[in-house]
Amino acid sequence: MAQATQEFGDWPLKRLMTEVVGSGPKSADDMTREQAREAFQRILAGEPDATTLGAFWLANRWKRNTPEELAAYTDVMREESVVTAEPNCDPVDCGANYDGKHTSAVLGVGAGIVAAAAGTPVVVHSGDRVPTQKATAYKHVLDELGVRTDLEPEESAGMVDETGFGFYYQPAFNPGIQALYDRRDEMGVRTFVNTVETVANPANADVHLGSFYHLAFAKKLTDTISESEQLAFSRAIFFQGMEGYDDIRPGYTKVAEWEDDADSLEDYEIETATYGMEMESEDLAVDDVTADSATITEEVLAGTREDHFADAIALNGAFRMYARQDVDSLDEGLERARAVVADGSAQAVLEELRSF
Repeated sequence: MAQATQEFGDWPLKRLMTEVVGSGPKSADDMTREQAREAFQRILAGEPDATTLGAFWLANRWKRNTPEELAAYTDVMREESVVTAEPNCDPVDCGANYDGKHTSAVLGVGAGIVAAAAGTPVVVHSGDRVPTQKATAYKHVLDELGVRTDLEPEESAGMVDETGFGFYYQPAFNPGIQALYDRRDEMGVRTFVNTVETVANPANADVHLGSFYHLAFAKKLTDTISESEQLAFSRAIFFQGMEGYDDIRPGYTKVAEWEDDADSLEDYEIETATYGMEMESEDLAVDDVTADSATITEEVLAGTREDHFADAIALNGAFRMYARQDVDSLDEGLERARAVVADGSAQAVLEELRSF
């Protein structure tokens, strides 16, 4: 990780506000790549006044960032904050919205472990009660399951190689973003930091699995990946996730697939009932997201639970296999997912994680 830049160009945030981005949602201009880079370098260095920083974040929110701006922010984050640690395998990178879920179970831990048991290594990463929602994320479910999460990046890479599933903890691998926690908390609204932290890619994975609320956002993120000089993803799959998380919502779900070699985005719909998810989103709601998600995960992996949650974890596990192209279809992935639960392999991975 490089030290945050201390010598800057000619574009302090106040000037960017006055001359470029701060004139309102209809009349604001977009920044050049270099302007956006300098802005984030200044932010990571702690240079802007708190009021100016808040105004800049809000101005970016109302004008909406371009892929070029988001790529510039991502590249600076990767250059000056992110500490990478590559496992020997090449996992699927799952970067769910860091601010978590309020009402539905977090299925990604179970899905990732199922995929790992089936031979698809998976990396997940999150912080701890990240603004604005400060809700349940990967870390909290893993903590509840008795899996250690306060890991340095090299330990996280070792976890992936040893078990097939690995957790990277944001304060350890992305300290520059963690240092912005209080300022983000005071904002009260999401900022572009909520977007770029999901593609931090601490394991330098080749494949990314993410989620979106609207297809246009998936297009913006794949364009961001294309524009980035630091992200090496060759394949990315995004889908409409529950609460914006990387858990597929039941019903008709929009999916977007991007391939770097073709630089193309293909979008299509799947009907989750076709793959065993004959349910509504409300069927996956829980009372205590952290505790209930952990209990559900443990019971599904042990094979003692055969309900909507078991179907949902199997399908999400299959999607991780499909993202890495370890299976040719979701049907094949589902068959593998259910097999590793039935033969105890998935539960064995959980036990390996607990003893790591």
